[in-house]
Amino acid sequence: MALSVIILAAGQGTRMCSQIPKVLHPLAGKALLQHVLDSIAPLKVNCYIVHGHEGAQVQAQIQDPNIYWVEQAKQLGTGHAVQQALPQIDAADQVLILYGDVPLIPTSSLEALLEAQSAADLALLTVDLDNPRGYGRIVRDDKAQVSAIIEEKDADAEIKRIKEVNTGILAARASDLKQHIAKLKNDNAQGEYYLTDVIALAAHAGQNISSLKAECPEHVAGVNDRVQLANLERYYQLQQAQALMRQGVSMADPNRVDIRGTVTTGQDNRFDINVILEGKVTLGSRVSIGANSIIRNSELGDGVVVHPNSVIENAVIAEHCEIGPFARIRPDTVLAAQVKVGNFVEIKKSKIAKGSKINHLSYIGDTTMGSGVNIGAGTITCNYDGAFKHQTIIGDDVFVGSDTQLVAPVTVEKGATIGAGTTVTRDIEADKLVISRLPQKSISGWQRPRKNKS
Repeated sequence: MALSVIILAAGQGTRMCSQIPKVLHPLAGKALLQHVLDSIAPLKVNCYIVHGHEGAQVQAQIQDPNIYWVEQAKQLGTGHAVQQALPQIDAADQVLILYGDVPLIPTSSLEALLEAQSAADLALLTVDLDNPRGYGRIVRDDKAQVSAIIEEKDADAEIKRIKEVNTGILAARASDLKQHIAKLKNDNAQGEYYLTDVIALAAHAGQNISSLKAECPEHVAGVNDRVQLANLERYYQLQQAQALMRQGVSMADPNRVDIRGTVTTGQDNRFDINVILEGKVTLGSRVSIGANSIIRNSELGDGVVVHPNSVIENAVIAEHCEIGPFARIRPDTVLAAQVKVGNFVEIKKSKIAKGSKINHLSYIGDTTMGSGVNIGAGTITCNYDGAFKHQTIIGDDVFVGSDTQLVAPVTVEKGATIGAGTTVTRDIEADKLVISRLPQKSISGWQRPRKNKS
């Protein structure tokens, strides 16, 4: 028996007040719908996504050749949406129904629900809410078995007092779903075909309905507006932060750390406030990340110190390097051990060898730099001629004075010294001193221009 998953993602999401389809709005840097797809990835399923509003946008962003796309041309309710996908699913399949705007459902909950269904005819996921307003209530018979789900707009006062509500997530045999959905009617306050009515039909047919309660409301919470999206974002981020703290990371304030990807960490690392980690980030041990810093798709070795307000993207930083404050490490940069990159320094697509220092107000791009190099303040590698990028090669133990321009392509050999204010346009031999500035002059009798006083 194969497992087929139907993800309902056709809603307009009018309360988002957006031109972006609701299921594409990001949570932790990833589309809501992608979160759902990641949850089912370990289950090895046939996946059917029912799309409608701005379906082309959804398909363009969620590009997966293993997804079957099903259009719901008219949004006539959840039962109608499931009905669009069922003809493509074998009657012997087990079917799991999910929602593209319910992003945080854990794989473990889905596995438990599928196991419960295997021992029953139908299984649904429920949750207890302190304030169940707006949700369909779970109605049980005198044996505490689920007998129906009543939507709030169709519920009387007694039903509305029920705290247990429907999440919409259920599992069933495809053959049963096909039979029950064919009998759905839209004689309700919304004039829609409710998937929830399948529960009453199954109960009336004498089928065994199993139920499982979600671990917490956030796991099954849907996103209908930006307030709910922000609430789920904060919940998700706190869970991520707490998971890292359990692995040995100290945080000045876990409520002000954002994880937008996957983080692998060693021990005794420390994050100050407003740290953002994006994509795939790997941290060694004893790494310190200062306030307002962003690390994206990068590796940081043991003992790296990132001072506040620094950005590191697609880079490899070896052990005991020091970055910032206000430094920017751009893609394809590799720093060897004990390199120091100081304040207002930008490095792009460069390899810097052990122990070299670029301390102040410099730009180093498309450069291979040896070990023990000292780069003075205001140094620039002029790597772009307006059409092409060119390489700068700097050997070991080179000293570059402040306010130097290295016009690439150019090579500075080992041990060379470049005086402050020099513009380097030709290769420099090893151990040579190069100075290009004009001799200083003193002019007597000079009068600075002054404005006439009115």
